[in-house]
Amino acid sequence: MKLSTVLKGINSTKDIDNFLRDLCTPSEIEAMEERWEVAKLLYKGDSTYRDIASKLNTSTATVTRVARFLYKESNQGYLKVLKEG
Repeated sequence: MKLSTVLKGINSTKDIDNFLRDLCTPSEIEAMEERWEVAKLLYKGDSTYRDIASKLNTSTATVTRVARFLYKESNQGYLKVLKEG
């Protein structure tokens, strides 16, 4: 069973959190949460890359990488979720 299928079948936030804690290291979860925060700020569009990096205490490389996936890659995963949220 694909991971995306498993995640789709989990019905509560608590169960998703517990599953992710079992699946990922704390630093992996933190990195994913950081990327998500970067994506939300980029989508909002009122901050520079440097402002976002400073606000979230992350690198401009992380902000640039998230921006690439948000705006240039064909997956459109970030964009779809942000538009629906």
